[in-house]
Amino acid sequence: YTVFSDLFDPIIEDYHKGFGRNDKHPPKNWGDVSVFGNLDPANEYVVSTRVRCGRSLEGYPFNPCLTEEQYKEMEQKVSSTLSGLEGELKGTFYPLTGMSKEVQQKLIDDHFCSRKATDFCRLLMPAASGPLDVVSTTTKTKPSWFGATRKIIFASSPCKWEATWE
Repeated sequence: YTVFSDLFDPIIEDYHKGFGRNDKHPPKNWGDVSVFGNLDPANEYVVSTRVRCGRSLEGYPFNPCLTEEQYKEMEQKVSSTLSGLEGELKGTFYPLTGMSKEVQQKLIDDHFCSRKATDFCRLLMPAASGPLDVVSTTTKTKPSWFGATRKIIFASSPCKWEATWE
């Protein structure tokens, strides 16, 4: 980035409407998340909610600069953390590498994985950014994914925003 910062900075500032190189993001203030409650208590409209966390592992560079060793470290950290969850969040860790067609189909049937995404990741990820991993919770209400872009994605289904947030 620093090599091309003279090119990137004006583009970024223009895109972000004046947010310049020396500006700082405001502090995180999500307010009282318990106020959200269940957005669809009758489960009529919302199929799922998603909280997407990007760049969630401190100390690692952006995707193009990651080494294979760093990918493996990140996968190990995320898998051990997610596999150690208890209660409703407890689940099974499914690495895409070595995943059988039967397990893949079950995850597709449960809407935790799409055939297109897994086929794409199998084709691209060994060279680009390692495998896609899925953690399916025991209750099948809060799956999470780690992979492709090295982001952790959490979902909640049915729509229980406050539970997803926690």
